[in-house]
Formats: sequence, structure tokens, C-alpha cells
Amino acid sequence: MSFSLADARFRVVRALGLFRRGLASLRMRGLRATWQRVGAQFGVFAPRARRALLAADMGAFAPFDIPFHAAPAVSIVVPVYGHLPQTLACLRAIAAHPPRAAIEVIVVDDASPDDSAATLARIGGLRLHAMPANAGFIGACNAGAALARGGHLLFLNNDTVPQPGWLDAMLATFDREPDAGIVGAQLLYPDGRLQEAGTMLVRDGRGENRGRFADPLHPQLRYCADVDYVSGAALMLPRALFERLGGFDSRYAPAYYEDADLALRVHDAGLRVLVQPEACVVHLEGASAGTDLSQGMKASQARNQPVFAARWAHVLAQRPADPVAAGQLPRAGVPQVLIIDSVTPMPDRDSASLRLVNLMRLLREAGMHVVFLPADHRHLGAATQALQAIGVEVWYAPYAKSAAHWMRTHGNRFSRVMLCRHYIAHEFLPLVRRHAPQAQVIFDTIDLHYLRELRGAEVSGDPALRRAAERTRAQELDVVRRCDTTLVVSPSEVALLAHDAPQARVALLSNLHEVAGPGRPFAQRHDLVFVGGFRHPPNVDAVKWFVGAIFPAIRARLPQVRFHCIGDHVDDAIAALARVDGVVIHGHVPDITPYMDGCRIAVAPLRFGAGVKGKVNLSMAHGQPVVATTCAAEGMQLHDGHDVLLADQADAFADAVVRLYDDPALWGRLAEHGLDNVRQHFSLDAARRTVHAVFVDGANDRAQP
Repeated sequence: MSFSLADARFRVVRALGLFRRGLASLRMRGLRATWQRVGAQFGVFAPRARRALLAADMGAFAPFDIPFHAAPAVSIVVPVYGHLPQTLACLRAIAAHPPRAAIEVIVVDDASPDDSAATLARIGGLRLHAMPANAGFIGACNAGAALARGGHLLFLNNDTVPQPGWLDAMLATFDREPDAGIVGAQLLYPDGRLQEAGTMLVRDGRGENRGRFADPLHPQLRYCADVDYVSGAALMLPRALFERLGGFDSRYAPAYYEDADLALRVHDAGLRVLVQPEACVVHLEGASAGTDLSQGMKASQARNQPVFAARWAHVLAQRPADPVAAGQLPRAGVPQVLIIDSVTPMPDRDSASLRLVNLMRLLREAGMHVVFLPADHRHLGAATQALQAIGVEVWYAPYAKSAAHWMRTHGNRFSRVMLCRHYIAHEFLPLVRRHAPQAQVIFDTIDLHYLRELRGAEVSGDPALRRAAERTRAQELDVVRRCDTTLVVSPSEVALLAHDAPQARVALLSNLHEVAGPGRPFAQRHDLVFVGGFRHPPNVDAVKWFVGAIFPAIRARLPQVRFHCIGDHVDDAIAALARVDGVVIHGHVPDITPYMDGCRIAVAPLRFGAGVKGKVNLSMAHGQPVVATTCAAEGMQLHDGHDVLLADQADAFADAVVRLYDDPALWGRLAEHGLDNVRQHFSLDAARRTVHAVFVDGANDRAQP
């Protein structure tokens, strides 16, 4: 099949699939909810990805205040040698958009030839240190670091304009990446073009800036990446590490190559050097030191190259001789995995998204480069940026064109391709087989859709839903047979596929949760909570059944208890339940932790569904006991009375809730055993063996050379 036929087939299959899913959504969800899904699928409600840059304020001086904290988390060290207007613009940007983190700003005046010191002394909150004689960039930075009190140092050139959110994004990277040693910012020209997104080394010691003059929003330059070094124009690291390594090396005085040398010493210490594009800093390159390599401080750059090259010859021997090859990431030989799902995951919205994001984290931890392609090609604002911030290369329009074109261009990169959901796999599998023939193809069911649909049809008694479920079964099992490995989330689904698709290779990769811990004790918790989005028909049915058939019996015996219902896409029918006394419909809640730690019991009254219920995992991970139906607890290795209470009839469900609500001893046992269940079966630690077996083992043999 030619490229054009592959493209045409994909377009036809995808169009038919979208049409059929639209009809199914109309039957299950109605017109309003379906229109919302269409808007999400085609970007009708898509946020703008671009943002305007904060410009340098070069206006005349007037006194202003800079943020100052006696116990800072970050000490910003700004070396200054003249160029007062640029220094003021830099400090004004920090003052205008102060970070959330506690900071102090230390300006080191390196015997400036102008009146910088006298003017800067009039800025409130600024720690100004005047050098007795000019010591150069390295001397000034080391002197400022010696005065710092923050846990992290952030070296910042005075010819920069930090953009809002820059420092917090850099600091958050250290929280997410415990082996990070240095984090740098994405540096931009004032016109918005990329100056650099980290630097890679060439064999002779030169640095190759990643992406110079390119679009800073290009997917291959917009993710948090491991690099050889980052520019000292905006560089953060733990103060204790800087002191342990002896600071910037004075052999490179007055400047140049000190940042590269420090980065290689950090690498030698077993730590990583990262560039975080969520941290954007406009850099007026050359404003302080000029650009002429033959004179002034820039002459040190040419002089220090052979010094650096001699010191690090054993490292540089492993780097490419070609600057173009040196600047490309990921490096040759690093195994790459492509993940395709219908939309970009939003882990605060649903358990499938949380599982996918945590899987990406495990793959990154295992040394793989992760690429994510949403089938709708949308930049989803904060959700897309969150993936990029953890090092995932995310593609979106206009950079990702047709799926066939994208696969033709990038298919040879991947040792593994994971297709999420049966309808995405059905559409994309021919393209993947043609353009990435070297890759193992993994089908992630999320849950077995046909099982969920068959159960829903049984509850409803609708023959049309039954026929639709049978069509889903045929298509889903066809995808299972054609892929190399199929992932399911519960042992019961493993057993089902052993019967329905006995030749398939099936692996269990269940929900992935961080274990939050026990939360508040029994006496400090009150009320009931349900968590689940209402685009999912089982959740709609569950809440209606609970409020109509179960909650009145609970309120009769516990008249003060309230039922908190949390989940997005609330339709009119769910919203109307708030008229029932004691029922609180919250909709989407950005931070669910207060309800996990503050409500006494979680309820999971699902009458149909499939897979493993993230709502149950989530509550147990917070030490919150659960009353559930047998369906809701399926595949979770739970036992009635030990780590959960089970009930399938309305009166029994109400009795279980009331009993647990008034019994602190039973509550404590369930809370403790629930936490143990999550640690054993649903934590990131529990999943590592499967992740390695499916994605990592043998992947280096298939990595692009």
C-alpha cells in the first residue's frame, strides 16, 4: 500500500469511527454532552498556546521594591558591571511578577564604571554587594553565592528579562526530578525567537545551542530535556551542591566555559542537567559582554575553549564531531516510545489520565524518551505544558500535520508504539505498521470497552446498546489479535482475554497511584464523597441510583451527613440532584485532596463498568475507607470486611455506610488495609516490573542508531 493509500485509508477509517462514536454518544449522553465532546475533539474550545513576552522596561529610574524574605528558598545572584538600564529592566521584571517561592535578590556590583551601585542602593529589599575591585563574572558570581541564604542558587545575567512564572517552573523541576543537579531556562530573543534551549557539546569543546533562531513552541524544543549544559545567564542549582563542587572554576576567569565546566562536574556527581522550557527568560545577548570574539571579555571564550577541551577530553571524545548531530535530542541510541491517545491526558480529571501520566513518568525514569501524539492534534494548554514539563515530547497543530505525514516523518524513531483505546488502535495501527515496522506495538485497552458496554446494555435492557456492544467486542478483539502486546488493568480482564483471545500476549498494568498516606484521623472526618466524571455513563447511573435509592435511608439515620459529588461535565440531570437535602454537587474540583483527607467515607455505587475503578484507588491511597458494589471493586484484590465493605442492594449499601460511619475501629482497619492494598497492587513501585518487561527490555536493540 502506497503512502497516499495509507493516508486515505486512515482518513476514511477515522471519519467513520468519529461518526459512529458520535451516534453512540447521542444515545448514551444526549445532544448537549455530545456537542461538548465534539468541541473538545475538534478544538472548538481550544485555548491559545502562545503568549506575549514581557518587554524590558528601560525607563528612567524611580525607587521600587524587590521581593525579600529572611529565609528564602532561592537566592538570585545577579552580577553587574555597568549597563544600569539593563540591570533595572531585569529587576523591574522580577518586582512586577514576583515568584510564588520565597526569594532574595543579591546584586554583586563588580566595580562598575557608572553609577550602578549608588542607584541600585535605592531599591527596597535588594541585597547589594559592592566588590572592592573588578573580579570578572566568575569572581562576582562566587562572591554572591557566598552571601546567599537560600536552599537554591539562581545565577541570572543582568541583561535578561525574566518572564512570569520562570523561577517557580525551575524550582518545581527539582521537586519532580530528584536527581536534577542543574536546571536552566529557555532563553529567547526579544523578538520571540529561540536563543537556546540548553546546549550540547561538540567533540572539540564547542557548544551547540539547541534551536537557535527557531520557534520556541516547537514540540522538539518545548519539553524538559537532558542537556550537556545550560547557559549561566539563567542557571539554578542547590546551594549545597555548588559549595561541594567548589563553585565556578576560576581557571576560566574572567568568564566563559565556567557554566559548561560546572555542568560536567554535576554530571560526574551522578546528577542531571536539565533545561526547563516552562521557564522563559528573554536574553539581550551581548548587551553586557558584546559579541566580538576578538576583543573584550568575549575574547575569553576563544581562549578558554582549549582549556576546557583539555580538561574534559575523556568526556568530549564521546560527543559527535558534527555540530548538527551534537545538537539533536534525544541522543542516538536512546530508546524512544510513541504513545497515541484520543486526547491529551488531564490527570486531575480521570483515573485513566492519571495512569497514563504516571506510566510516562516510569518510562522516563527507565531511561526512555517519551513522545505523545494526541489524535486530535490539540495543544491543550496547561495539560500539554504539564507533560512537557516532565520531559515528554508532545506534538500538536500546526507542527503535527496529518497522521500519515507525521508517521512517515517520525516512525523510524521508535522501538515501541502504544495505542490507547480500541478505536484509536483500529485507526492508527495500519499507519504504525507501515511507517514504524521496527516497533513493537502495544495496545492499551484502558479498560475492556466491550465488557463495560455489554454490562451497561444488560442493566438498561436496551437491544440497540447490546448490538453496539457486540460491534465493539468484535473490533476490540480484532485489535488485540493484531497487536504484539495488550495491556489490561485487572486480573479478571486477563482471564477474559485468555478465553476470548487465547493467542494474544496480555500483560497486567493496573491503575498507578502515589500513596498519599493516612490523612486526617476518624474524628476529624465527616460526610461522604463520590468522585467521577459524568461523561462516563456508569458514573451517571451510579450517582442517580445512590441519591434516589440509598442516600434517603442513610440520612434517616445520619441526619447531619452530606454527600459530596465531585466530577466534571455535570449535566442537568446530575445538577438537579442538588435539590435533595444533603446532596452537594461540586462539579470539577481542581484540588481534590481536601475531600480525600476530610470526608469520612467514599462511596462507589457502580452497577456496571469494567476495568479498575480509579475512584476506589484514589480514596484508599488517602486512607479513606470505601463502601462499594462488587462491580466497583472488581479486579482490585479487595476483600469484604478487610479493606472494603461490599454491597450490591440499596438497603445493604445504606446499612454498610451507616455501620462504617459510626465504628472508628472498623474504619481504622479498613483505612490501614486499603493503604496496603494500593502499595501492593496500584503504586508506581508495583508497576515497575511490568513496565520494564513490556517497554524497556530489548528496546535498546531496536533504538534508532
